[in-house]
Amino acid sequence: MISQTLHGDVAVVRMDAGQNCFRPSMLDALGDALDAIEQDDATRGVVLTGTGKVFSYGLDIAWMAEVSTAEQDEVVQRAHDLLARVLSFPLPTVAAINGHAFGAGAMLALACDERTMRADRGWFCLPEVDFGLPFTAGMATLIRRRLSPRVAHEAMVGGRRYGGVDAQAAGIVEAAVPEELVVASAVDRTRPFAGKGRPIVQAIKRELYGEVLTALAISTLDRELLPEPLRAPAA
Repeated sequence: MISQTLHGDVAVVRMDAGQNCFRPSMLDALGDALDAIEQDDATRGVVLTGTGKVFSYGLDIAWMAEVSTAEQDEVVQRAHDLLARVLSFPLPTVAAINGHAFGAGAMLALACDERTMRADRGWFCLPEVDFGLPFTAGMATLIRRRLSPRVAHEAMVGGRRYGGVDAQAAGIVEAAVPEELVVASAVDRTRPFAGKGRPIVQAIKRELYGEVLTALAISTLDRELLPEPLRAPAA
């Protein structure tokens, strides 16, 4: 489900579970990987990536339709917690978007300090509008903090799909590169920020992104806006 390798002193965390959707098992695995990195004083950067054609499709909507509302709320809050943890991580973080990054998977990439993306294939997309799903206040705050007003509107209200080249032009990613260079480019982008003191880096990030972290901590699903399968799950 998750593999972790070292490229020099940079940890590359690779999601390898098909669509890499966020359900408890994937969130557990990602949390464990980040725990291990934080406990290793020799690690100086983190790259998050996926496998094959998929970076992450975000929240597992099919799974959420089959569980209780309490379980839905818990997994959404845990996804918020993951976004907040990455956003305030004490090491430089770069998303290597190897393929499709949709919904909360795209937001995970936005929570990283920087992003590289495959130029020729794969979409960055916030498709909630097309699925009838509301953004939580925390998610919307993160998106607005990372994207320009024009791009945030286009991505959230229009549900536009951005290929790598378009994503770079829109300022969503810092680099669009060939497939074989996505991870290497991401590793290189950690270097200028590596070697800083972890406590001060985390303190600065928490101050810099305070309003996003607060919103992620307190926001919940608006159940009145959920489509019927999620509003009244089977379990």
